[in-house]
Amino acid sequence: MIKTSTYDDVVRYLYAETTENENELIIEALALDDDLMNFYLDSLEIKSQLNNIVRVPSDQAVSAIVRYSQQFTAKRPAALLF
Repeated sequence: MIKTSTYDDVVRYLYAETTENENELIIEALALDDDLMNFYLDSLEIKSQLNNIVRVPSDQAVSAIVRYSQQFTAKRPAALLF
C-alpha cells in the first residue's frame, strides 16, 4: 500500500512530531511533489515569522490589572470563584 503524505503530515514534520519512518516517507513525498514542497517551504517561512512575533499588553490593560489587584490586601484576600 502506498501512503500519500498530506499537508497535515508536512505540518507535523515541520514541528518534529513525526516518527523516523514517517520522516523518510515525508521527505520522499516532498522530493516528488512540487505542491507539497512549496507548501513545506511556505510553512517553514511562516513558522519562522511566527517565532518573531512579540506581544506586549497596552499601558491601559496593565493599568487596569494593577488597579484591580490593589483592591485586595493580605487582610482581604480575593474570593475564589469556581
